[in-house]
Amino acid sequence: MLHADWLASRAALTPSRSAVIEVDRGGSRSYRELHEAANRTAHALRSQGIGEGDRVAVLARNRVEQIELLFACARLAAVLVPLNWRLAPAELGPILADCAPKLVLYDLTSAQLYMAATQHIAVDIADRWGRLSLDDGWADQVANAPASDLCAPDLGPDTPWMLLYTSGSTGRPKGAILTWGTIGWNAINTVVGWGLSAADRTLTGAPLFHTGGWNVFTLPLLYVGGTIYLAEGFDPAQTLDLVQRHHITVTFGVPTMFQAMRDLPAFATADLSSLRFAISGGAPCPAPLNDAWLARGVEFKQGYGLTEVGPNCFCLPDGAGRTHPGAVGVPMPHLQVRVVDAEDRPVTTGTVGELQLAGPTVCAGYWRNPEATAGAVTADGWFRTGDLFSVDRDGFFRCVGRRKEMFISGGENVYPAEVERVLGGIDGVAEAAVVPVAHDKWGEVGHAFLSFRTQATPDAETVRALCRAQLAGYKVPRHVTVLPSLPQGATGKTDKRRLTEMAAQERA
Repeated sequence: MLHADWLASRAALTPSRSAVIEVDRGGSRSYRELHEAANRTAHALRSQGIGEGDRVAVLARNRVEQIELLFACARLAAVLVPLNWRLAPAELGPILADCAPKLVLYDLTSAQLYMAATQHIAVDIADRWGRLSLDDGWADQVANAPASDLCAPDLGPDTPWMLLYTSGSTGRPKGAILTWGTIGWNAINTVVGWGLSAADRTLTGAPLFHTGGWNVFTLPLLYVGGTIYLAEGFDPAQTLDLVQRHHITVTFGVPTMFQAMRDLPAFATADLSSLRFAISGGAPCPAPLNDAWLARGVEFKQGYGLTEVGPNCFCLPDGAGRTHPGAVGVPMPHLQVRVVDAEDRPVTTGTVGELQLAGPTVCAGYWRNPEATAGAVTADGWFRTGDLFSVDRDGFFRCVGRRKEMFISGGENVYPAEVERVLGGIDGVAEAAVVPVAHDKWGEVGHAFLSFRTQATPDAETVRALCRAQLAGYKVPRHVTVLPSLPQGATGKTDKRRLTEMAAQERA
C-alpha cells in the first residue's frame, strides 16, 4: 500500500531541501513550502465546492501552482485535468465538455483560448463551471487560505488523481485515468529502475499537459526528494545554459528537443559533465542524433512509454545506448511485459509482435469511454499498446513501429519506423516520416517526408538510392517530399495524419 500523501512525508523528512525552482518566474519552494502551499490550495479548492471525484482543469504554461494543484487534489480526492494550450479552440472545447470540470483555472496567456473553446460547448454546460485566473483571483484565494493539514480522504491505488488526454492521433482524444497507484508506482519504478536519488536535479521544459512533463522525472524526483528546475516551456539555448549553471543530472526530451540543442553552435563546447544520463522519448531517436550526444560524453538513452502506462516502462543499462542503439532496454521492475501475435500468443525471439503490458502502472481506463477501455485490454488483463516490438537474444526490447502505421506493400509488411531510422541517418536530415499511399500494382507504397538542417538537399532518387543500400526494395519509399519542417501535433510529435492528407493531395 502506498503512503497516503508522499509530499507530506517528504516535507517531514527533508523540509528545507529545494523541491521546485521556477527558472523563468523566479519562484522556489522547499519541500515544507510546497507541502504548505498544497494545503492552502486544497483549502481554496474546498471553498470553491471541490470535493471527492470533482475535476479541476488547468490551462497554463508550466508553473509551480500546477504541482500544488495536483497534491491539493489528492487531499480532497479530486481529479486534476491539465489542458493542452497548443490545441485550437475547436479541439479544446470537446475535451472540456468530456471532463466536465467543476473549476477551470488558467493563466493570462490562455484566457482567450479558454473563452474561445467554450464557444464550442453548449452554454448551459459551460455556465456550470467556475473559472478563475491563476494570476489574480486564484492567487489571492490561495494566499489567504490556511496552511493547516486537511483531513484527507482514504486514497487507494484505484483513486483517480489525474486525467491526461491523449493526442488523438488515432481519433478523438481520450482521457486516460491516472490513479494514485498508477502515478505512485511509476515513481517507484522510475526511482528503482533508473537509480534516481535525492541528489538528482532535472529541468522540466516539457509541458505539464503531457505525461512526459509530469511522470518522466518531475513526480518521481519529488517522490525521492530531488530538485525540479521548472521552465515555462522548452528553449534549446536556455536548456543548455541551465544544464551547465545548475548542474542538471538527468533530463528528458523528445527527439526534436534534443535535435534543437544539437543544432546550436554552443552544443560543441557546452559543459554537459553533470548529466548522468538523458532520456529521449515520444518517438524513435535518429541514429545520428543518438551518436551526437554520445560523442559529447552523455549517457544518452532511448526511452519508451505511453500516457496510459507509466510512462516509464523500460530501463536501458549504462553503455547500452552505444552497444544496442535504438533499443529501449529491459522492463521496469514492477511491470510485466510480453510481445504477442494477433491471437495474443507470445512470439519467439526476434519476431515482431504487439507489446502488451500489465502491472500497477497501467491506467484505470478511459474517462467516460467504456468501449475504448474494453478494446484496450485483453481477456486476460493485459494492456494493448498498439506498438510493434521485437526482443533480441540479449533480452533487449526494440520498438519497430505502430501497429496501425504498418502497411503492406506487395504482400510484405513495412514498418515506417524502420524506414525512418534509415532516412534519419542521411547526412543533413533533421526530420523524417513515412506514410503509406495507394499503388495500383503493390497495393501500398511508402511516401517519405523529410526536412533538412542544411541548404543543399539530395534529390528524390538519391534518397531512394541511399535507402536501397540498407533496405529491401519493397521498403524503399516510392515518393519523397522535402519540406522546411514537418507538421507537428499538439504534443510535439510528427502529425502523420496531416502528412497522409498531404500525400493524398500530391497524388490527386
